[in-house]
Amino acid sequence: DEQTGLREQFDNRQQKKELLPIEEARANHDQPDWTGYTPPVPAHYGVQDPVTFSVADLRPYIDWTPFFIAWEMKGKYPDIFEDPKVGEVAKNLHKEANEMLDWLKQGQRLHAKGRTGVFAANAEGDDILLYTDASRQNELARFHTLRQQAKKREGERNKAMSDWVAPVGSGLDDALGLFIVSAGYGIDELVAEFEAQHDDYQAILLKAVADRLAEAAAEKMHEIVRTQTWGYAPNESLRNDQLILEEYAGIRPAPGYPAQPDHTEKIKLFELLEGESVMGVHLTQQLAMHPASSVCGLYFSHPEARYFNVGPLLKDQVEEYATRKGMSVKEMETWLASHLGYRAS
Repeated sequence: DEQTGLREQFDNRQQKKELLPIEEARANHDQPDWTGYTPPVPAHYGVQDPVTFSVADLRPYIDWTPFFIAWEMKGKYPDIFEDPKVGEVAKNLHKEANEMLDWLKQGQRLHAKGRTGVFAANAEGDDILLYTDASRQNELARFHTLRQQAKKREGERNKAMSDWVAPVGSGLDDALGLFIVSAGYGIDELVAEFEAQHDDYQAILLKAVADRLAEAAAEKMHEIVRTQTWGYAPNESLRNDQLILEEYAGIRPAPGYPAQPDHTEKIKLFELLEGESVMGVHLTQQLAMHPASSVCGLYFSHPEARYFNVGPLLKDQVEEYATRKGMSVKEMETWLASHLGYRAS
């Protein structure tokens, strides 16, 4: 049957990649030069008050390329307008999206909110320890990261996100940031209004625009953290095209994405930032965020930090990872199903 065929394809693909035992992968970890580096000291430690953004605040931060991808149009904005196949359709869609933004702005029908926290932190193996304060005496929480196990070419490293936080015992006082943003407040009601009028197109357009505003809020919030809250780039002044190209120091990976495919890492992030009680964003049973147009993740400040795909994992790492998290291997395999480099029993 089709499922068996797909499973065999998956097995063949995973087997083609030579995977290393986790200890070998760790021995080949990414190695920033900690001797010549001083982690930036945050201007403000701890959880910050939520920040509210209007549509006007976020509009300059919109990255339009993924908007067109959501409509199954491939091409970079604004070059897509010159595309002989989809150029005219893309232009009209962009115009209608901007009319939607005008409508949202005029009626103050939508706003976005963001909350961040920056915590004293150090790496311990593949985990990142957060401390209650800058004295680093008491552990507050622990984020768990996964390491690439695919064999690398000469000179390439088996990365885990913890590689970019100064290790315990290094004598370096590092930090880690967290964020939640949402542009989904009131969206369900507006979508219901359109659907009641049998205007499914406007309902879909609204959801696509709200998703772009959520990502714009994540971009804006990250800029505030780099320039003010953490403050490691106080003089940064980048145009939107430079922000889209990530011409700044640091990254903001999200749990559930390729560098950390484990959605359960959202749970402690939501606890620390009071996602539900303060932000009005809650996690569903499958750990999706509601309202849907929401984004959460971690902030790393190290200039060498890069996004990556963790790729297929062997059972040795999954078993150990489950132990570190206090979860059963079976449960962990369910959450990491698409990243297993072996067939779970």
